[in-house]
Order: sequence, then structure tokens, then C-alpha cells
Amino acid sequence: MMKKTLFAALVACAIGGSGVVSAEDVLISTRNTSLLLRAVEGEPLKIAYYGTLINEAEVAQVWQSGMAFNRPAYPAFNTWPLDEAAIEVEHADGSISLELAVVSVTREATDNGEVVRVLSRDKAYPFEVTNCYRSYTNSDVIEVWSEISHNEKKGDVKLAQFASAYMPVHGDQVWLSHLHGCWANEANLFEEPLTAGMKVIKNRDGVRNGMSDMPEVMLSLDGKPDELSGRVIGAALCYSGNYELRIDTDIDGKYLHHFLAGIDETASQYYLKAGETFVTPEVAFTYSEEGKSGVSRNFHNWARRDGKLHNGTALRDVLLNSWEGVYFDIDTERIVKLIQGAAELGGELFVMDDGWFASEKYRRMKDDAALGDWTVDRQKLPDGIQPLIDEAKKNGLKFGIWIEPEMGNWKSSELYDKHPDWFLQYPGREPILGRGGTQMVLDLANPEVQDFVFSVVDNLMTDYPEISYMKWDANASLANYGSPYLPKNRQSHIYIEYHKGLRNVVERIRAKYPDLVLQACASGGARAGYGTLPYFDEFWGSDDTDALQRIYMQWGLSMFYPAAAMASHVSTVPNHQTGRVVPLKFRFDVAMQGRLGIEMRPSDFTPEELAFAKQAVTDYKRLRELIQQGDLYRLRSPYEGKGDVASLMYVSPDKQKAVFYGYKLKHFAGHTVPPFRMAGLDPNKNYRLHELNVADDGMKSMEGAVISGHLLMTNGIKLVLGTEYSSRVFELTAVE
Repeated sequence: MMKKTLFAALVACAIGGSGVVSAEDVLISTRNTSLLLRAVEGEPLKIAYYGTLINEAEVAQVWQSGMAFNRPAYPAFNTWPLDEAAIEVEHADGSISLELAVVSVTREATDNGEVVRVLSRDKAYPFEVTNCYRSYTNSDVIEVWSEISHNEKKGDVKLAQFASAYMPVHGDQVWLSHLHGCWANEANLFEEPLTAGMKVIKNRDGVRNGMSDMPEVMLSLDGKPDELSGRVIGAALCYSGNYELRIDTDIDGKYLHHFLAGIDETASQYYLKAGETFVTPEVAFTYSEEGKSGVSRNFHNWARRDGKLHNGTALRDVLLNSWEGVYFDIDTERIVKLIQGAAELGGELFVMDDGWFASEKYRRMKDDAALGDWTVDRQKLPDGIQPLIDEAKKNGLKFGIWIEPEMGNWKSSELYDKHPDWFLQYPGREPILGRGGTQMVLDLANPEVQDFVFSVVDNLMTDYPEISYMKWDANASLANYGSPYLPKNRQSHIYIEYHKGLRNVVERIRAKYPDLVLQACASGGARAGYGTLPYFDEFWGSDDTDALQRIYMQWGLSMFYPAAAMASHVSTVPNHQTGRVVPLKFRFDVAMQGRLGIEMRPSDFTPEELAFAKQAVTDYKRLRELIQQGDLYRLRSPYEGKGDVASLMYVSPDKQKAVFYGYKLKHFAGHTVPPFRMAGLDPNKNYRLHELNVADDGMKSMEGAVISGHLLMTNGIKLVLGTEYSSRVFELTAVE
């Protein structure tokens, strides 16, 4: 039985002359935000408020203002009010009724916040839901998730809907910002006002949940979104599998938007056993009054410093990847030449991509064979991998390698020959095949398959303990919805059990190899997400390395992910994906927004280009802490206005240093480029400007200028950007 004194410990009971705070109010706060719940014993848990920080004295005032949401915090199907449901179940006796009532509340302090758990129980069945809230004080993030269990004696309970979280949002001028794309064109920003009806953002790929839509949104409460001002709520679903984000807008009375997020229930009805607990993935909420960039900074800090990005505060190495340099044409001589070229550029890591493995029966000359047969191709690499690791070490480089352990080639791999039952498949039907016309997904619901996937990493690290980096790819959808391992009456668990299996594997890897750097690659950027990043150090943003298109994609990705997580590479021209030819300076200036890499043959550089690239790498390494760990301010969006320019900057937390990027994306005769205003600086400091990656084009006019933070943010600077694909990068240093 819940005691009133328990709630009295949660909030103060008296607030001056403005009334008495209810003892059942539960206030959860971070440094700048608050979430207010009302948990009355025997009644549904209610949500009252989410937004800017409020104190205990203002709790009662939220209710008195008439602006309290006063909505169920976890609405059940067919309970009043009849809004979109977060949970729908079918009990063992066939009833689909559910009436949850609060039983208890607990609070537990953590190193960087607290965890609040509210237990509710159905009034007629031994069925329970615990709504959980974890606050991160300094990053202004509150994670929300649900834990569902029962002790019904007549059998399993079917979970038909099981959202992670529900959040109501007031306002008749709310805009939605979200990311959508496709292969080689990921993470494009789309923005629209929320109007009456339902908006659904979802993914049903099964494996790569960033393919097409991405599981994060921003809700701007004051009309059309602005980067630097306005109230904005951000939400990120921390899950690697299929998901659904729903926004149901009701214009009756309060103009209320009902936001729900969680696992997509399509073909995923879950049969919950008595005594079993179903834990939904977390939804991370944040709030800022400094526009979209403010929300981004919150997410970035949460990722780097609160464990949502593996080794988030570690600086990332400059690398050279072999893929666009040689593709599958790997041999010892070519790889050694790439390693030596990477060292000459000043790189720190070399990564050998796809094409290094084979089996006795199948060779990997392209992408249609040998996937799953993780032994070295001795025809390509007669002496194996160790001499390449030694060559890298001799040249002062670390060594990395490409793997795709969740997949295999159907009928063209020894893995399939030996273990056809390890592949997801429809019995009696021809399979749907992915990359190369032969690729299929392994059944990660099967513990034996989990052991195999773990062994791909474990065997490589055992044989070659000096490997420091693995690029983990995933190039097929879960298209064959049949598990040879799961029982016939549990086939609807496939989508969920796959990602439980994946999490088991990466948790084992991290327990044994905490310092191994892992990149999440999935047909490019289809695994950029907080379902995987706690186990991965970075993601590959896109297979499209074209610098112009990368500006748009990296702009979108930066809304939710820090630069430390975003791999961005300089590649050759004409670009292999678009055929576009852009200057080397522009390519470096774009790639230096994230974790800098090279994806071309250094031998293709002219002597002048080589000197330029070496200096650019040197400057990046000097500034990488600022870029990878600094506070991001997006300034001029490539998606707005004429789309002719874009600019952004990173600022150190102490505001002593910054780096500014300005790009010209389109050029017209008589084109006027407006001034660039900066943000995030100290208005009382003066800053000296030093230009980086200077090209021989006569545009070094701002070098050494000293300008106050106040002028830089209010008046701005006038930059010469003479031609299409012109760019300017400035290092700013505070001076006395």
C-alpha cells in the first residue's frame, strides 16, 4: 500500500500564498527542464507538465494555470479519454480491457540524476505496468520507458500495443522536424506544421532502422522552427529495430498533440508469459528555449557524457579506408601502398574494407559470395593479415578491418552449406534476396547464431589482437519473416527477438573488448541511432561521399548526433556516386565537420594536393577536440531560402575557441552572399580569426582580424565566396 508520506517526501507540501502542493505530485527535474506527474493511489498515473525548469513552489501553479495536461501518462486502450493508446492487451481469458491504477512510487539517486518508477496494477487482473523515468541533470535529458508483467494463471497475455512513452504537447503553431531519405541520400531534413489528424513516422526494415525514416523528431512550439531561438522538444527512440512514432493532433478545445513512440507492433504481437517482464526501449526527451540547435546540444552532451555513445569523450582517429580506393580488388601490394599513403598524409588508422575473406569453395570477387566464411583469402593475401598489421605499425598507424557478421550469402557460402537453418526464411518459399542477389539475414533469435556472430569478432581479435577498429556492416533487410529457431506460435516475436539477440552479442563484445572501436555501417547510414550507439563508437553517415550532398545529410544527422559519432570522408573526383567534381578544399572543409577520414588512393593526389591534404589533416588533428567535443551552433541552413549557402560552427564550452564553416552551394551571376552571423561566443571577448585550408584563390582577406564576440554574433562578417563549391573555415581564438 502506498503511503501518503512517500509522496510527501517527493515534493514540498506548502508553497507560500499560492496554495498547497498535492502530496501526490511527482516532480522530475534536470538543470533546465522539469517533468511533472500526478500519482494518486488507485487512479491512473497522470502527466501534467513538461518544459522549462519549475520549482516546487510552482507545482500547484501549473494546475491553477489551467495549462496542466492532466492526461494519462500511459493511456490504455478503451479508457477515458479515448485518445491513441500506448498499451493494448488481450488477457488469458480473452478480455481486452485494461484499467491501470497507481500502486507505488520509488525514487533512486544516480551519479547524474535519478530514476523514478511508478508501479500501476490493473484493477481486475494481476497485470502490472511500471512507468520509468531516468533524468540526466547536466544534459537536460529525461528517458522514459515501460516495464510490463503479469501473473495470470490461465496462460499468456498478448501484447498488441506496447509503446515506450506518451507525451502530450499543447499549441496551435507546433511544427515537426524529422529526417527521411534513402540509400545514398540519407537524413534529409523535412519540416511541416502539425495539422489535424495523424502523422506516423515508422521503419519496418527489420535490421536497419535508419533506412528511410529515422527514430527522432523535434517539435517546435512557437511556429516555424528556428535554429537559435524558440521552445523546442526533442525526442529520440533508443532502439535498433522496427519502430513507430505517432502524433495525433486534436483541435477540439486545447489543440493538443498526442505523441507516442515505441516498437512498431506490425507482425510483432508479443505473447507474455506469467512472471516474464517485457521492457520497452527508452525514449529520450529534451527541451530547450534556444531553438533546434539547443536541443541538438543537449542530445550531443547526453550522448558523449552519459554513455549513449560508446567512449563518447574519446577523440576519434583520422583514418584511411580502402573501399573507394580499390573496392574488392584487394591484394597485399595495393594495401601496403594505401597504408604508406595514409601515413604520408598524417593518418592514424588504416581500415581494410570488404573483399579480404573467402573459403575453399567460394571466393569473394564481388558481393555475391563467401559472406559468412570469415577466413583470409590466401590468393589475394598469401601471407595473411599479420604482415599488413605489421606494415601499418611500422608506419605509425593502427589497423582496422571490415565485417558483416549478421548476414550470409544464400547457396554461395560455406556458412549456408553447413547451417541453412541459421538463416531467416519462409519454409517452402523462395527467399527474398538482398545485396548481390544472394544475401540473407541470419536468425539472431537463435543462441547458436548469436555465438557465431560473436565469434566473428572474437576470432579476429584472438588471431590479431592488434586490430583496433572494425567496420560492422549490414546490407540486407529482414525480408524473410520466418525463424527456424522460434516455435510456430512465437513467429510474431521475430522482429523483437532479432534485436534482443543483437544486443546480447554486442554486450558480450563490449564486455571482452571495451577498447575496440566499432563503426555502425548499414548500407551507409541506416544504423545511425541511439539503439546501437551505446555499443558503437561512430556510424557511417552514407555510402554517398559527394561533399555537396554530404552537407545536407550531415546537417540532418547533426540535429541528433554529435560530430564524434559522424564519420565523414574525403573521396576522389569525379565522385563515384554522383559524378560531381568539387574542389579538394571543399571536400576537406565538409569532411572536417565530423570524424575526418580519407576514402581514395593518396597516390592520386598531385604534389600540390598532397601538400594541401597533409596540412588539412594536421590542422584537423589540432582542432579535433573542439570539433568532436564542442558545442554545435547551426547557423544558415542549406534547406532554407535559396539554399545557396550553409554555415555552422563549434564552440568550446569555455568559449575560448571556435571553428566556423561557411559554404557556397549554388552560384548565379550577380549573386550576393549575405553576411554570416555567428553564435555561441562570449560577447565580451575579442576573437582572432585564422583561416584554415586556404586555397590559392586570393580570398585570404580575413586572416588575423580581431573582432568582438558581440559584433560577430550581431553584425557578422562578410565573406567572399566567389564560385560554386567555395568554402571558408576559420579558427577563432579569444584574445585579451
